Amino acid sequence: MVRVVRVARVARMSVLALRALGLGDLLTALPALRGLRAALPGRRIVLAAPRWLEPVALLSGAVDAVVDTAPLAVPAVRSAELAVNLHGRGPQSTAALRATAPRRLWAFDLPGGPRYDADAGAARDEVEGATGRAGREPARVPEHEVRRWCRLLAAHGVRCDPDDLALPRPNGVAAADPLLSAGPVVVHPGGASPARRWPAERWGAVVAALARCGRPVVVTGTAAEADLARRVARLGGLAPEAVRAGRTDLPGLCDLVAQAALLLAADTGIGHLATAYGTPSVLLFGPVSPAEWGPPPGRRAHRALWAGRDGDPSSTRPDPGLLSITVGDVLSAAVDRARPGGAVPPTHPTSA
Repeated sequence: MVRVVRVARVARMSVLALRALGLGDLLTALPALRGLRAALPGRRIVLAAPRWLEPVALLSGAVDAVVDTAPLAVPAVRSAELAVNLHGRGPQSTAALRATAPRRLWAFDLPGGPRYDADAGAARDEVEGATGRAGREPARVPEHEVRRWCRLLAAHGVRCDPDDLALPRPNGVAAADPLLSAGPVVVHPGGASPARRWPAERWGAVVAALARCGRPVVVTGTAAEADLARRVARLGGLAPEAVRAGRTDLPGLCDLVAQAALLLAADTGIGHLATAYGTPSVLLFGPVSPAEWGPPPGRRAHRALWAGRDGDPSSTRPDPGLLSITVGDVLSAAVDRARPGGAVPPTHPTSA
């Protein structure tokens, strides 16, 4: 059921784009939003998204304003010249935009329009080929999230660059902090769901190994993940000041990732910040393939670790494929990322 919220006036609002999700969702939609900006010069573009994402949305230069909107709620604006559904396939998200009475609506799965589940047209052998497996029927890979939304706009004549993922650094957030100025390794152990969360004990072992090598390490997370971050830091032998979970706002997190020497994280929003800032990263994927949500292919700074099989993203337990990634796998990938020019394809860990 669509939830209606109180309508607010937004002056000169011409284009309303709906993407009321998380940080990674916003960052993967930037090429589409920037395509709209280029195709519709002079139009005011308003993003319907949670208010906490406003600093990054405005930093991107792709939108002029943010209207605070919960997932599947009706955005609190009316009568846009154009409404664009960058949220999902519908029907609820499309119905939410229809309720704002736009003059035109672009969305997947409308009569005569583009379909959400297009044939991605690529086999999985690029990923599975790294294992040397033979004799398997190539499976189809899901379409990457970035390209899905570029495809929607292309169907309406809007050109988008799927590689246009960079962000400028925020101004005025970097205080004097020796730990950050040293270019730390950022470890982000949290994830949006239990299925994506690698065990804290393994993260602690990674942190301890990095610290023994003399690398400065900080542990990040949301306020809700502060206990997890403190536990990982404690297991890794870090001082309390190395824990930044719950103490860093979104612009501060952007600045931290931009300064970092390396990011180690699960499949979650901060991984997309590493892409945005060109920060080397090692990302641990579980139930969802990096072909759908991982770093763009061909970017040598990033490495996605994945077991090569899909799982249940809504599971209340860590994905079995995620658990097949070992501490040694992560440390090996971290060392590899630190080596200039070391290009390594996604890995399929086999040891427990």
